[in-house]
Amino acid sequence: MLFSEELKSKAKPIIKEIYHDPFIQDMLHGKLSIQATKFYLKADASYLKEFANIYALLIPKMPDLNDVKFLVEQIQFIVDGEVAAHEILADYVQEPYDKIVQEKVWPPSGDHYIKHMYYNAFAKENAAYTIAAMAPCPYVYQVIGKWALEDETLNKNSILRQWFEFYSTEMDDLVNVFDNLMNKLTENLSNEEKQTIIEVYLQSTVHEKNFFAMSYNEEQWTFGGDYNA
Repeated sequence: MLFSEELKSKAKPIIKEIYHDPFIQDMLHGKLSIQATKFYLKADASYLKEFANIYALLIPKMPDLNDVKFLVEQIQFIVDGEVAAHEILADYVQEPYDKIVQEKVWPPSGDHYIKHMYYNAFAKENAAYTIAAMAPCPYVYQVIGKWALEDETLNKNSILRQWFEFYSTEMDDLVNVFDNLMNKLTENLSNEEKQTIIEVYLQSTVHEKNFFAMSYNEEQWTFGGDYNA
């Protein structure tokens, strides 16, 4: 089994949990609350900005110029292309996307996830660690999109169906490139190093689960004491 396939196989149970959690299930049935939708958009706007920055950190580690070219294109996709998925959710809540994301949201679970990716980008020379931290994001969205379109309970009359349609195909190229890079960059690693990379990948998959739950519950920082006095 290719290493990339092993990673995705180990992540599947977590993705099944994500799919059956309230955020995705409410989206599936076309009844996600306006508050949760807007919270997700605000948090994801902050997340994607940092995701693009991490691409920039990944580029110097790439062994092949074609890989560099693809990653540069992915930065552009985050800036322009993926906003299309956000616009679907903005249409769902019937507010302009730019207006929704004017308010910055940086909840604990999102903060933890982003710092997890930065740590692996800065602390590990081999790009496989950075990719392991980043790759679950497009893979989770790809799988959820494809599963939803095959789900008999999908509300086909809801505009949210378009969100699933977007991610069912738009992540394919990125997932394939990340898979190929992961296989290439781990060829000569020890079993111990590969095990660490597996853990990084699964940690990011759990962070994906927490990100949706964070949005559904509108997670806030709680400092306690006299902070707000």
